This record gives sequence, structure tokens and C-alpha cells, in this order.
Amino acid sequence: MTTPMMNKRVANQGFTLIEIMVVMVILGLLVAIVAPNIMGRSDQAKVTVAETQLSNIANALDLYRLDNSHYPSTQQGLEALVSKPSGSPEPKNWNPDGYLKSVPEDPWGSVYQYVSPGVEGPYDLYSYGSDGQEGGDGDAADISVWNKKG
Repeated sequence: MTTPMMNKRVANQGFTLIEIMVVMVILGLLVAIVAPNIMGRSDQAKVTVAETQLSNIANALDLYRLDNSHYPSTQQGLEALVSKPSGSPEPKNWNPDGYLKSVPEDPWGSVYQYVSPGVEGPYDLYSYGSDGQEGGDGDAADISVWNKKG
């Protein structure tokens, strides 16, 4: 036997089409407002990662210089921080453990550029940014250890 009270409970158990539509519109508005703010952050995060990696490499280069009285040559490159380089100038006190476990790629999958002696300092260490080419604006701009964007 069903009572009027039971019929009322059964009728109130679902959502109406209007209620579902209102929720969908609210969710759509939230996505439209929030998504562009979140999506733009990934490019800035990559720039921050590149700046952090440049700082880590610069610290390793300074340790190399402390041990060997000079920075690696351009020809020896950043690999001199991972394995003992050959050629001139010869490292006299190269750390057998190395200075880095490996030379990282920038967040866009390119190698960091290293020139010694540099124009801006004792060496130049930089990434070409998201476009992989010299120059550029915004996230495509070059990021140097001497002139960070952040």
C-alpha cells in the first residue's frame, strides 16, 4: 500500500531538466573564465624551469672554475661538467664525480647554448626560448643566465 507521503518522496528523488541545464551553464561559465588563466601558465612555467636549469648549470660551471682555475672552452662545452674533457685548456683538478649528472635540455627540447669567453660575462649560457631561434618576444625570447626574464 502506498501512501501520499511515499509518492511525494519518489517524485522528489530526481533532478528536473531545468536544474541540470542551470548547472551545465554555470559549469560552462566557470570553464570559460578559469581555463584561459590556467592554460597561459604552462608557458611561464617552462620559462621558470629554464631559468632554474640555467642557474644550476652556472653553479656547476663556477665549481668547475674553482677546481680548475678556468671555465671549459666553447669546444669542450657543457659536457665538461659531466665527463672529463680533453683539449685545451686541460682541467688540472677535474672532480672525478663530475659537476652535473647530465646536461639537461631546455624545456622545449633544445640544447643550452654555451660560449666561453662570453660577451656578457666570463661565459654566455642561454636558451633560445620556445621558438628555438635567436631573438624573439614573450616566451620565444632568449633566456640568458645573465639576463633572466623573471
